[in-house]
Amino acid sequence: MPSVIFVCHGNICRSPMAEFVMKKLVKDREEDLRRAGLTSDDFEIASAATSTEEIGNPVYPPARRLLNSKGIDCSGHAARQMTQRDYDYYDYIILMDHNNLRNLRWNISAADYARETCRDTQERKKVSLMMDWTNRPGDVADPWYTGNFEATWRDVNEGCDGLLDFILSSARDR
Repeated sequence: MPSVIFVCHGNICRSPMAEFVMKKLVKDREEDLRRAGLTSDDFEIASAATSTEEIGNPVYPPARRLLNSKGIDCSGHAARQMTQRDYDYYDYIILMDHNNLRNLRWNISAADYARETCRDTQERKKVSLMMDWTNRPGDVADPWYTGNFEATWRDVNEGCDGLLDFILSSARDR
């Protein structure tokens, strides 16, 4: 059962956008999932923050409006902080930018953080950046500062597509 958690600073813009986009992609690609021996019910998808600044808040209104305009309902979301339990549980921990990676050190154990950020290990890591799943690595555009939610939408969709393709390919290879 693939489990994915998307993580950004406050869990009100980028990571919930990614959570709800991925949930929609999984439902929309049911035929691809079936060919890989999966169903949408096999997936667990969530999002969280590295900080405590927005805990309990809903999706930021401009992000919510954009998701709604694309036919995606994000009601019921309440920002929460990532924990060590999340790190232990989820197969894929997808961060929106390099700052989130740096801040992750406050959310997981020192040993886990060291393993995730070590460049010399051949061990499969759980943590990656969203744009690492695309042909243009870097950071997901942060609409909190830019106001450009369309750029974030493009980044999130591209990253979710790449991640889902990888998960499906891995499932077929088993």
